[in-house]
Formats: sequence, structure tokens, C-alpha cells
Amino acid sequence: MLTFLAQATTATAGTTSAAPRSEENLLQVITSVFSRPDTLAHPDQLMPHLQSMSVIWAVVFLTAGLVCILNGYKFYKPVTVVLALLIGASVGWALGQRIQAESYITAGCLGALLAAACLPLMKYAVSIMGGLSGSFIGANAWTAVGRLMAEGSGKVNNAADTCWIGALIGLVVFGMLAFILFKLSVVLFTSVSGSTLAVLGAMALLLQVPQWQSSVTRSMSSHTIVLPLLVLVPAVIGLILQESKPDVPAAATPAKK
Repeated sequence: MLTFLAQATTATAGTTSAAPRSEENLLQVITSVFSRPDTLAHPDQLMPHLQSMSVIWAVVFLTAGLVCILNGYKFYKPVTVVLALLIGASVGWALGQRIQAESYITAGCLGALLAAACLPLMKYAVSIMGGLSGSFIGANAWTAVGRLMAEGSGKVNNAADTCWIGALIGLVVFGMLAFILFKLSVVLFTSVSGSTLAVLGAMALLLQVPQWQSSVTRSMSSHTIVLPLLVLVPAVIGLILQESKPDVPAAATPAKK
């Protein structure tokens, strides 16, 4: 939903989104970065949006991402609520831009609504987050692998036009996984979301240095697989580290003697 709203917002903005812009607020950056589900496979479009992110939010993204990667399962409830708040606020912001209403009001209302709804429906919220993470993985993998195969065979690449197929497959598989293997689903979505936030925050920080902007952009845009690989490796590391920890409920209290 955020993708479709953000695409409409970007279209109404004209050609201004194609050029590097001045510093934007967080919701503008989020709606621009995730304006398509396979955003990692399009680094040439992603880099200008990250460059407009403020240093403070870049540090917040990097820190929050590392916490989710290393210890996301322990804090999965607040992580789920915060992610729901960000998703709702971003959708509200894009909706406000689309209907030409006060974006901060629509963002605040939808963000608060989704965050509050997570509290009594935590298991279903985790399932939705797992499904969205799977959709994100599927879309980016579909586009990146499709381009690799097209380059190897010399065929015309149209994987980006059909990335919704990979997104749908990931949504169904990972969404159902939450009801079968709850801990694995939580660890998976916290690792993927944390890795994505950490990598985007790190890229935004590097792009704040004028001397590094061209080299970072060139390195990330050298091939479609580079940025997805940078997100995949920390996510797998976080998955292994969190799965190796003992399964201790966060609300557990020591037994009285």
C-alpha cells in the first residue's frame, strides 16, 4: 500500500525527485526510499533519497538496525510497535500528499492507529511484519536474480516489471511462517528490517561526506546485486546469532526459592 501511494506522490511531484534534493524530513525520505518494493535493486534511484536524509536520522537508523540485528527477538514487541508506527505514519504522509491534505495530521493519525492496534493483536502484527519482510525479500531477490540471469543469457531484462510476483510469494510464505514457527519468523523479520535500516543509515552517513559521494554512488550502482548483498549478509548473521541464543521469554522472572 505504501508503495502505490508513494509512487503516486512521486508522480505528482514531477521531475524534482530525480535530482539530488536538500535535506528532507524522515517521512519524505521513507516514502521516497520505499516507493517501490524492489528498491534495493535500483541503487541509482535510491542514492539521491539517502543523500537527503539528515545525519541524525542516519545515525538513528544505523543504531536501531544494529540493535534489531543483534537482539531483535528480545525486544520484538517494541520493535513491532515502532515499525507499525513508521509504516502507518509513512502511509498517512503519502496519503496526505495524494489528497492534498495536511500530511502531518494524516501521518500522525494512521501511525497512532496502527501502533495501538498492534498491542492487543501482537501475534497477528508479527505475522504481518513477517509477511512484509518476506515481500521485501522476494521483490528484491526477483529483480536482482532476474537481471543476473538476463545478463548471462543476453535477453532483455524485464524482472523489475514483474517484481510483484516475488513480493507475493514472499508475503505468503513468510506470513504463514509466523503461525508455524513463531520465533523464526520474529528473528527473520527483525534481522531483515534491522539489516535494511543499518545499511541505509550507513549509506546515508557516507553520502554526507562530499568527497565520498561520487565513489559511494558509483560503487553501489555498479551492479544490481551489490546493495541487496550488503543487506543480505548482516541479516543472515543476525539470524544466526539470534537463533543461537536460548529461547527465554522477555517477561520471564527468576523463580523464588
